[in-house]
Amino acid sequence: MTTSVGWELYRSFLSVLQEGSLSGAARALGLTQPTIGRHITLLEAHLGVALFTRSQAGLLPTEAAAALRADAEAMQTAAAALERTAGGLGTDVQGAVRISASEVVGAEVLPPILAELRARHPKLQLELVLSNRLQDVVRREVDIAVRMTPPQQEVLLATRVGDVPLGLHAHRAYLDRHGVPGSLADLKQHALIGFDQETPFLRSARAGLSLWSREHFALRCDSDLAQLALLRSGAGIGVCQLALAQRSPDLVRLLPDAFSFSLTSWVVMHEGLKSNPRCRTVFDALVAGLRRYVHQGAAPGHDRPSLP
Repeated sequence: MTTSVGWELYRSFLSVLQEGSLSGAARALGLTQPTIGRHITLLEAHLGVALFTRSQAGLLPTEAAAALRADAEAMQTAAAALERTAGGLGTDVQGAVRISASEVVGAEVLPPILAELRARHPKLQLELVLSNRLQDVVRREVDIAVRMTPPQQEVLLATRVGDVPLGLHAHRAYLDRHGVPGSLADLKQHALIGFDQETPFLRSARAGLSLWSREHFALRCDSDLAQLALLRSGAGIGVCQLALAQRSPDLVRLLPDAFSFSLTSWVVMHEGLKSNPRCRTVFDALVAGLRRYVHQGAAPGHDRPSLP
């Protein structure tokens, strides 16, 4: 009978893959370098293959190591989910909950919601993953996700928060230097801020604004936060959520009658977690907080005029 090896060996293997050296893996895991080396030797002996070769650049993974990476990462995800579940057993709202959101939502929208949540439930531990990549809720990469696309899997519990309105904006300082565009055609004479790589949002926005394509962007960046920072610094004209723009008195909405767009937002959780006290509490708090935020952006009378 083939004996199995513990997760700690695969954890050390994955850390060496990620860090590129025994010493780097040891620092990342809080272990000693000899311990990491012993784990790799034991795993290689168990599998009967070499996992790394030494070079001047460090440890290089073999084809066998590369083939094992995805499964090792899946084990890491499962182990982290197991640890979060074990840490929150019981009826109290306590333990870790891992949340994913886009960069802008995670950095600009969620912090006050999470701060209020932690004030009510101080035993909660909140892990926030900021990424524009859709984290896998089914495989428990995260427990809860805030998404701008409707979920497809039936095993997910999803609540539609509402439509987040967006519009064209520029800083007053930029408009003072370059003037206010009077029409969409005038945008050709301005510095536009947009994405470097094609995205679903870019394809959707282009349906209402043909100029919104890579070749017309004077400043290109795939980070939503960086685009927002460029907009706030007066670098050019870009798309911004209305509720975020309202926080900056010097951001002016442009051509509201000619260009408007919205993203439908969702809060998503694995259906199996709906009876988990801590996950359900966080899920409900996110839905309520994001609905307040969406209402703020859509409320009549909150949108400033396009001209100063």
